Amino acid sequence: MTEEQLPVRPSTFAELEKLIGQELGPTDWYEITQDRIDAFAAVTNDHQWIHVDPERAAASAFGTTIAHGLFSLSLGPQFSSQLLAFDGFAHSLNYGYDKVRFPAPVPVGSRLRMRSTVVSAEQLPGGIQVKTRQVLEREGSDKPVAVAEAVARVVEKS
Repeated sequence: MTEEQLPVRPSTFAELEKLIGQELGPTDWYEITQDRIDAFAAVTNDHQWIHVDPERAAASAFGTTIAHGLFSLSLGPQFSSQLLAFDGFAHSLNYGYDKVRFPAPVPVGSRLRMRSTVVSAEQLPGGIQVKTRQVLEREGSDKPVAVAEAVARVVEKS
């Protein structure tokens, strides 16, 4: 899909089915700053030095601080909203994640973006379960920084 068509706005099960196998994106770039890493550490109470101590991290194998893997994953909803909007439904919920991996680090100063592919849409009692494969990429890197199968539930309007 081209950026002019994003976000895609399905409003029925049939429209979701047509999206299966389609890659959406990429999103806009998002810069990973030390302030953002520190804020994530404060919210999660995860102050491991490789994330929050620039002086100590400079002597590490990474040469700098790196973002928490869960910080990268937490960007999924923000990025997803740029690609796929469920506002045509009565409501939608983040239902969870399957198969989450963090194949590469995210050094401070990196820029991330995401591509997403609709994997499945399944009608269930009370709604539809939608799975998307989210791939977060770092500018200048051949390896993704996060790959996850996101699960959402949506309910069609009556």
